[in-house]
Amino acid sequence: MIDALLALAERHPRWGMPKLFKRLRHHGKVRNKKRVERVYNMLTLNLKRKGKRRVPTRAPNKHNDSWSMDFMSETLNYGHRFRTLNILDDYNRQALAIQIDTSLTAERVIRVLERVIAWRGKPKQIRVDNGPEFT
Repeated sequence: MIDALLALAERHPRWGMPKLFKRLRHHGKVRNKKRVERVYNMLTLNLKRKGKRRVPTRAPNKHNDSWSMDFMSETLNYGHRFRTLNILDDYNRQALAIQIDTSLTAERVIRVLERVIAWRGKPKQIRVDNGPEFT
């Protein structure tokens, strides 16, 4: 089993333990997964784990380059729910508007956006999540 495992690992260096075991079992060389795993670890064939690939941050360079908009909701002690509309400038994380109510209609969102645009000017882009509120 050791020779077969070493030969497969040498031929396919990017295969990990599960794929090597599956191939060994397919060829009828082994039956016990725990034994193969123990030998695999003993021979130090362990692969290094790949880290997460991070998307490079595209931070805005000045005010009004990018705004973020999102809804949040919370429930009060006595059961009433309320929602907040938050509009932030991504450059300095400044809250441009926070609108709070039990119901925020599309017309109200448009009115808040127009008020903020009249005060700060139009942004290059507005980032929103794909939540049902923005559909």
